[in-house]
Amino acid sequence: MYRKVGQRDMAAENFELPFNGQLSPDNRWVVMASLISWQKYEDKYAINFSLERGAPACSFRMALGALIIKEKLGISDREKVEKIKENPYLQYLIGLESYNNQAPFDASILVDFRERCLCRFNQ
Repeated sequence: MYRKVGQRDMAAENFELPFNGQLSPDNRWVVMASLISWQKYEDKYAINFSLERGAPACSFRMALGALIIKEKLGISDREKVEKIKENPYLQYLIGLESYNNQAPFDASILVDFRERCLCRFNQ
């Protein structure tokens, strides 16, 4: 059986969010973020870059967080960027301080993330 329900078109800005502007502390991505000593690894990661030359690199948290998301969800680099754009919990994991519906990086730089995180920390 199907009962047709009258639905009106609703603007996205009128959509109510369940978490009232705060992330749930028991969300799996929030819990995971709390288990990693980000600063310890950030310091080790940062020594691989010049302070004077080159384009600014993304933080270690952003690089490793992006790799974790890819592995946990089993998705492509392009899909990962889309998921991060859509999900405030994923944005929290990669170290953003507030929700932003723009991509924090381009999918093409994820190869560099993998090299920096995996190669340099295996030395």
